[in-house]
Amino acid sequence: MQKHHFLLRRLHSLTGIVPVGVFLIMHLTTNSTIAWGGLNSRAHGDGWIDRSIATFQHEVEFINNMPLLLLIEITLWASIGFHSILGVVYAMSGRPNNADYKYGGNARYTLQRLTGYFGIFFIFYHVATLRWGWDWLPGAAKWSHEHAASTLAHALQGSTEQFTTTGLFVSIFYFIGVSALVFHFANGLWTAAITWGLTISRKAQQRWGFACAGLGAVLMIMAWVSVVGFATLDYEQARGVEEAMKLDSLPIDSGSHTETAAVEQTDIDG
Repeated sequence: MQKHHFLLRRLHSLTGIVPVGVFLIMHLTTNSTIAWGGLNSRAHGDGWIDRSIATFQHEVEFINNMPLLLLIEITLWASIGFHSILGVVYAMSGRPNNADYKYGGNARYTLQRLTGYFGIFFIFYHVATLRWGWDWLPGAAKWSHEHAASTLAHALQGSTEQFTTTGLFVSIFYFIGVSALVFHFANGLWTAAITWGLTISRKAQQRWGFACAGLGAVLMIMAWVSVVGFATLDYEQARGVEEAMKLDSLPIDSGSHTETAAVEQTDIDG
């Protein structure tokens, strides 16, 4: 660790930005379409909510049909594992001095590590329940990329019929989890520039801090509207839009074409 400290520090910050940070931005952009997807006039459905559901479903289908998806996931998980393990090592060996110097930088130092710990647990829960299908809670949803919006509504509400107490706790947990991840990324982006020697002066660090705060604010809004959007989404409405999209995407049976053509030809001959 000491011998390769220079290299490991930079790899740690780099993996937090690429691919983990880039994935976070893409993930939140996709999920937040449940709130702003109604702007897509070409989406299935007439109303704002229907178009938002359809836009989100379309994006999920696109992601699940990407080439080299398995390779992308392996790279992402390797980066998350490396960044998390090394982050815990650094956090355990660090010595914050908040009690003596209550500066904003020291507060961010502590929050960066707390959000890192919580973020690891949240990511594991999120993937274990919705991707791996671990049934940890009553009424837990089983992920299906063909029913993405309704699955998330089920997961955050705790039921397909009504909002439950379990769903309330899950929704609050998600709200805190995504908030922690956004703060960890935005603040980590600021410290990464220092680690790489890109912001040496106080003025440069201040300007970059404003940029990171702005990006963090945008991502935080996207994260919050995603959680609220799925937590308040009508399950049956979402499932109806998804089923209609599946029917629209089904290929026309060639046998039906042949049969129809034969009937038409008979009518002409007759």
